[in-house]
Amino acid sequence: MQIPSPSAQHALDAMRAIVGASACVIEPAEVAPYVIDYRKLYQGQALLVVLPASTSEVSRIMTWCHANNVPVVPQGGNTSLMGGAVPDDSGTAVVLNLKRMNQVTEIDSVNDTMTVQAGVTLNAARSAAESASRLFPLRIGSEGSCQIGGNLATNAGGTAVLRYGNMRDLVLGIEAVLPDGRIFSSLKGLRKDNTGYDLKQLFIGSEGTLGIITAAVLKLAPQQRSASVALVAVENPAAAVQLLGEAKRVAGQTLTAFELISRPALELVLDYLGKVASPLPALHDWMVLIELTSGGDEQPLNDTLLGILEPALESGLVLDAAVASSGADAQTFWRIREEISDAQTRHGGSVRCDVSVPLSRIATFIEAASQRVLELEPEVRMVIYGHMGDGNVHFNPLRPKNQSAAQFLAAHGKSIAEVVDDLAAENKGSISAEHGVGVAKRDALLAYKAPVEIELMWQIKQALDPKNLLNPSKVLPLT
Repeated sequence: MQIPSPSAQHALDAMRAIVGASACVIEPAEVAPYVIDYRKLYQGQALLVVLPASTSEVSRIMTWCHANNVPVVPQGGNTSLMGGAVPDDSGTAVVLNLKRMNQVTEIDSVNDTMTVQAGVTLNAARSAAESASRLFPLRIGSEGSCQIGGNLATNAGGTAVLRYGNMRDLVLGIEAVLPDGRIFSSLKGLRKDNTGYDLKQLFIGSEGTLGIITAAVLKLAPQQRSASVALVAVENPAAAVQLLGEAKRVAGQTLTAFELISRPALELVLDYLGKVASPLPALHDWMVLIELTSGGDEQPLNDTLLGILEPALESGLVLDAAVASSGADAQTFWRIREEISDAQTRHGGSVRCDVSVPLSRIATFIEAASQRVLELEPEVRMVIYGHMGDGNVHFNPLRPKNQSAAQFLAAHGKSIAEVVDDLAAENKGSISAEHGVGVAKRDALLAYKAPVEIELMWQIKQALDPKNLLNPSKVLPLT
């Protein structure tokens, strides 16, 4: 066993007194998974890892760390793509992981709310809602490991934002521990509470820099009992935008997802999945995954989907379409879409650009960004996909087959990211749509946010965390 330094021993003794020895992680091999990110791009060191089991324990931990000037890095499922959930390499921070706080404490079927601790995984939250014949509609690929606290801290989006909104739209109340250990608790589950500032919104999307979210009241929706899903080929993103307009007109509120997929993205994921074949007989440059859902019978939903596709096929707006004929087919269609991100991570060498632009500009953005990236590296594979219905594009150029990940990222990673981000900004967009800022995008904010915005964010940070101990060096650029 590694002998802790005196300061580490002091912290270890204090944490053991709060959470017990078994909830303190100090062995290097056991600490290792907590100090490296999902993509293995950001790795740091920790004084120790502590696993509280209650809000009271989180409060006591923060009180001690604040009094002793010890930085704290809050962590959920550690699925961040921006390096926002791991410590730096100083080895001075305590990593506070919330996985033991994993209880669904209440489901109110009349009020359509569910109260959960922050360490509940998204999959567990969705399953709990389903057990009460309700729906918690957030859907992202990492739902088996990401946690509600992290979803809130990053304002997660996913594939159903078109119909249900981001995580910010799915929360009615939160509980959070402040940097000095005080507890802010507002778990009322009210849809109307006009008594001053909506303080919960400060913590949602703040990536653990203002407080540690420990519990939340989530909105539930009626359970969707039927779904109609199709993978559709279109000529280009402009055609996809036009098709989206028709889908909104015909399907109304039943339109739940509208996901864009480029040919290189499809080829990559099919290779990654192995035995899964493309639902379409031929490969096309651009495809859209469309899903309609409702609480009623499936046949009217299928008729609605055909009411979108048949005129579009006749007019040439849609080149080809495959409609899922069973639940298993629909799962396969969705698996292809949801595994694109993991396929990139396993393959290595993609420049992850998570941008959003107004829907009216999305086709122009994709065309211009593709052209400029190909000018930098003609052999790059244009892995482009995302939530077209809400203007969020994962624009992730992938290394040429004849280059290693290290070679490609060293030569082009920074320049490609700058080109894409610049074009997003020129098109009145954002350089981070749903992945957050973390470390990866922190300093880039100086180029894309007005000085007054940076100043206001720092003023809020200093008001709540004057010692800068909570997730330091994340989100806020150094001015």
